[in-house]
Amino acid sequence: MFLKGGGPMERVIYHCDCNSFYCSVELLSHPELRDVPAAVCGDPTSRHGIILAKNEPAKKCGVRTAETIWQARQKCPDLVLLPAHHGLYREYSKKVNAIYDRFTDLIEPFGIDESWLDVTGTLHLFGGDPKTLADRIRHTVREELGLTISVGVSFNKVFAKLGSDYKKPDATTVITEENYRRVVWPLPVTDLLYVGRAAAGVLARYGVATIGDLANFDRFALVELLGKQGGQLWNFANGLDGSPVAPAGTYTPPKSVGNGETFPRNLTRRDEVARGVAMLADQVAVRLRRHGMMAATLQVTIRDPAFKDICRQRPLDAPTNTARELTRVAMDILARSWKSGAPIRAITLTAHNLIPEGEAAEQLTLFQSAAPQRRARVETLERTMDAIRAKYGREAVTVAALTPPRSPEGEDGVPF
Repeated sequence: MFLKGGGPMERVIYHCDCNSFYCSVELLSHPELRDVPAAVCGDPTSRHGIILAKNEPAKKCGVRTAETIWQARQKCPDLVLLPAHHGLYREYSKKVNAIYDRFTDLIEPFGIDESWLDVTGTLHLFGGDPKTLADRIRHTVREELGLTISVGVSFNKVFAKLGSDYKKPDATTVITEENYRRVVWPLPVTDLLYVGRAAAGVLARYGVATIGDLANFDRFALVELLGKQGGQLWNFANGLDGSPVAPAGTYTPPKSVGNGETFPRNLTRRDEVARGVAMLADQVAVRLRRHGMMAATLQVTIRDPAFKDICRQRPLDAPTNTARELTRVAMDILARSWKSGAPIRAITLTAHNLIPEGEAAEQLTLFQSAAPQRRARVETLERTMDAIRAKYGREAVTVAALTPPRSPEGEDGVPF
């Protein structure tokens, strides 16, 4: 199955996904709810109240992760809501990964409830059959922790992830070089890792609905449509993913850094929007500096009260990791993209095209010779803020844009 023409064994990669993780952990303490619709959610009294996880009976009622509580209750009036206990989930995540560690030391967590395992070098210690070992791991987690997992078994990480999603709960799916066209290609293209809404929209306009459509699309045309990402997605669809399983603790630079906020009430005035943007830009900038990265592109996603999103992005004049520059560009994007006075429910800022700090370069005109010095001063100031916050707490110092206005009726109290 995983042998290559009598040659060396191909990689054997697992993707292990805990089924309805948050809800499954909660039901360990509430076994009486196993057969009734139940879900873990945010605060039901706030606009952050969304469904975080649901059990199988709730799933059968049509309840979906990330929808609002009132939407879920429209579908399932008897839905039992459980509060989230994130410390408990982290504890069980460690326990699950400790079980994986008995079978291989190559474990790459992918969120709190998913992990890739590379068992190529240890498979022979457990009988040599990939599916049998996957079933053994599932059985061990179920017997010791009372949780179920689904396991995808394949020769690369992308197909292993598809395998764990293919059949749930508590199942093993094997995707090989011999069967992946039959198993993977009929799936919706949105099931493929890293095919987001924007990419799916572009692909749909060219008749790409399934992973097979993507695999058979002209690779060079995909690069023209989606840039470098297009070539990567074509490789994924054709089983050409050679990325390694990076053990826990191995640093992998992020491909993007983003923060979003759903506001307690809709924003309509410019000063309100500016404070929200400044807060998000500060969070993104801090994370960029922590990773030693600079952003070359900024994306702004705006959500209205009807949950309709618009997404706009633009290259920055020069790579940056300062909140001041990210705020300036984000406000400019908003001014060009959003109708003045129209209510805003949520905003997300995402830094893309990240560059290591030491590799960032800027081409200047004759009249911009002072720009690098100004940016360096701002960066020094914000790094000083990082140090103060690290010592005295995040609230010890903040940017001026986040302080409340003197009067809500002042000159900034106008529609955005």
